[in-house]
Amino acid sequence: MRGARLGVLVWKEFLELRLNPRLFGIVIVAPILQLTLLGYAATTDVRDVPIVVADGDRTRPSRDLVYRFEASRHFTVVATVTTVGEAEAFLEQGRAWLALGIPPGYGRDMARGGSAVVQVAADGTDANSITAALGYANALVAGYARELVASRSASDAAAAGVMDPRIRVWFNPELESRVFMIPGVLALVLLVVTANLAAMAIVREKEVGTLEQLNVTPLRRWELIVGKLLPYGVIGMIDVLLVTAVAVFWFDVPLRGSFPLLFALSLVYVLCTLALGLFVSTISSTQQQAMLTAVFFFLMPMIYLSGFVFPVENMPQPIQWLTYAIPLRYFLVILRGIFLKGVGLEVLWPQATALAAWGAVVFSLAVLRSTKTLK
Repeated sequence: MRGARLGVLVWKEFLELRLNPRLFGIVIVAPILQLTLLGYAATTDVRDVPIVVADGDRTRPSRDLVYRFEASRHFTVVATVTTVGEAEAFLEQGRAWLALGIPPGYGRDMARGGSAVVQVAADGTDANSITAALGYANALVAGYARELVASRSASDAAAAGVMDPRIRVWFNPELESRVFMIPGVLALVLLVVTANLAAMAIVREKEVGTLEQLNVTPLRRWELIVGKLLPYGVIGMIDVLLVTAVAVFWFDVPLRGSFPLLFALSLVYVLCTLALGLFVSTISSTQQQAMLTAVFFFLMPMIYLSGFVFPVENMPQPIQWLTYAIPLRYFLVILRGIFLKGVGLEVLWPQATALAAWGAVVFSLAVLRSTKTLK
């Protein structure tokens, strides 16, 4: 008898789930979509590492070395410049992970039997990926050197020059993973806290039946939206101060850039997360539905596809295009650029512009949809 009562109760819950198509879609469709996307994106393999070449020699031996990097499946040569100074900008802007510096006279030193120095500079902000990339670069250079020796006769090999690769890691010389991860935690805290709270703010008013009471007050629609979102925006900015203080003073993460710039761009990012939460509230009927929609369809995909866990460069090309629609991707570049590289708005303006544009579009869409919701 008890089993029958329990069975009826279980069947009732399934019927209620079926009667709520949105909730049914969240618990059934969302896991399938996430498995499909993350099955391709979630990889720790390091390949197609973007590398910039500063070839100051421009001789056949230097071109042969560059060709080895171009032919390797582990590297993608994004640009070839003349001086190391030109290559530095690629590392600062995040357009390259490695910079290969071939000095003038490299070919002459190799022909005369001297020691030809080759410099490899690495962006150490992503410690795990760069460690693997440096391993590939060392193996490639060593293999190329062995082939040069093997291709010569015994007398020529004795007189042949040798390559002396000099490795230098920028921004995170000790390759500590916490230096890379902790700035990203700030972005995750803001995303999870402000988006979830904002998503449930208006939905909560629907559930308890107070939204109709608010609609008959003298409050205008924009005043209602600002009044509901402003407290969570303040909470988000307080979190910025707290997390930054813990990162710098407890975990010793260097803050090499401008804190006012960090605070200002964090405010732009918080506006994006609040806009996302407002949009979720306009497509949800209950707090449970709002939370599940935010987590399954927005927060989890953003975390995995933004570059916080897995490098975007390792993902398939179609998924890389999809990541451009994720604000967390831009804010992670901003955080690591300010914390670890000490760069300013002259370098980060593309990410700042994309972040502001994303927030404006989503907030406008959310306000338009809320016309029906709030009336």
